[in-house]
Amino acid sequence: ATTQEHHSRCHQWLLPRFYEKVQALHQDPEASVDNPLLAFSLIKRLHSDWPNVVYSEEAIENTQALQEGFQEVEGELPGAEDLAGAARALMRLQDIYGLSVEGMAKGSFQPAASSCPPLYSPGHRAVLSADDCFHVGKVAYDTGDFYHSIPWLEEAVGLFRLSHGSRNPEDGSSLEAALDHLAFAYYRAGNISHALSLSKEFLHYEPSNQRVVRNVAKYQELLELGQTAKAAATTSPPLLLHLLLGPLSAFSQPYLERLPRLSCSYETNGSPYLLLQPAKKELVQAQPHVALYHDFISDSEAETIKGLAGPWLQRSVVASGEQQQEAEYRISKSAWLKATVDPVVVSLEKRIAALTGLDLRPPYAEHLQVVNYGLGGHYEPHFDHATSMKSPLYRMKSGNRIATVMIYLSSVQAGGSTAFIYANFSVPVVKNAALFWWNLRRSGAGDGDTLHGSCPVLAGDKWVANKWIHEHGQEFRRPCGADPSD
Repeated sequence: ATTQEHHSRCHQWLLPRFYEKVQALHQDPEASVDNPLLAFSLIKRLHSDWPNVVYSEEAIENTQALQEGFQEVEGELPGAEDLAGAARALMRLQDIYGLSVEGMAKGSFQPAASSCPPLYSPGHRAVLSADDCFHVGKVAYDTGDFYHSIPWLEEAVGLFRLSHGSRNPEDGSSLEAALDHLAFAYYRAGNISHALSLSKEFLHYEPSNQRVVRNVAKYQELLELGQTAKAAATTSPPLLLHLLLGPLSAFSQPYLERLPRLSCSYETNGSPYLLLQPAKKELVQAQPHVALYHDFISDSEAETIKGLAGPWLQRSVVASGEQQQEAEYRISKSAWLKATVDPVVVSLEKRIAALTGLDLRPPYAEHLQVVNYGLGGHYEPHFDHATSMKSPLYRMKSGNRIATVMIYLSSVQAGGSTAFIYANFSVPVVKNAALFWWNLRRSGAGDGDTLHGSCPVLAGDKWVANKWIHEHGQEFRRPCGADPSD
């Protein structure tokens, strides 16, 4: 038979189940990978589910045709690192927004506190399978993170129990595998009685597995001796969750006392550039001074900047001593645009200079950094200014970062706010608006109240453009004050 005939037979009987799953996920024309559960399902389907079908026993009559077709596009498909990253993104959303794992598996973004309304209600729910939940739990399990692995593996076990005996060819795991991993996770977490119960259930399906038989004997012995396993160190929710939800009142003044100081106004900053079209300023916070400028750019300008940066996006890095490297606490992709790359960027630089009254000529400011926060994208609490003289920022020989201008190039359905931790407030994503704050006090000392983080994107595709301005060249534009503490 020809290759074409093999492909024809594949479509007739081998892949209908797989195609039905794909079609179910995308039956709603408004459904998109803005939904993190749908994005995870897509990545997993391309990395794991499709190969499982291609190399399954059901594909034996079409092995060559299927494998050749798969190998043609294999290099363009998501890799194991992409899938693990997507799983960690779901756990990050679970932590930061206090989401119920059971609800996430059902396609709902329901906080664990059932009385709270859903944080996001997609038009089409992307339900996770038992195999999906197992994979998320196993990513945590493989790193000894039983804090996250147990609830995801519990959900996987529950779903596998419901469908036991009707294994799908695209599944890479099974009830037995889920029980095995969950039992050991509970043992490491110190719950030996439940580990024993799950191991006995495992032996109901695989009674000849000697490793699990030995585990059962070990668990029984420990229980008889009245001992408990030493609880493994679990990964706690990240710093941003504690800081956002913890008692922060000690770090800032009461909200009602600050409220009268906030205002909205049209600003020209004494610049002829803004005379005919003043900036729409909303003072978000007085200390630290944080202002949001609405409609700072147009839709077409935002799309142009995203288009210019798109081909150059790479995983964002952070300063580590005198070096820069990737880090799990910053999940995003970024690119740098010189002012000369396009007239839109030239115009934007002039607008920022007029708005801030600062000198943006090289080397007094960095190039425009465009950042895309994808699935669960976030940046944990940090300062924009350098806190050590060894920082790579000082290689520019133009001093520290005196100010930040962050432009929202897109909107999101949920999440993605910029949270100022010690000052105890956050700014939501407002498309086409520019957020401005001073990183340094007039004395040149860093402002500790500017500690901020980018909350994970719960739903949507977040794009921002950052302009960091340095202190050299600004001596007469923002001079020191008479008070050394200012």
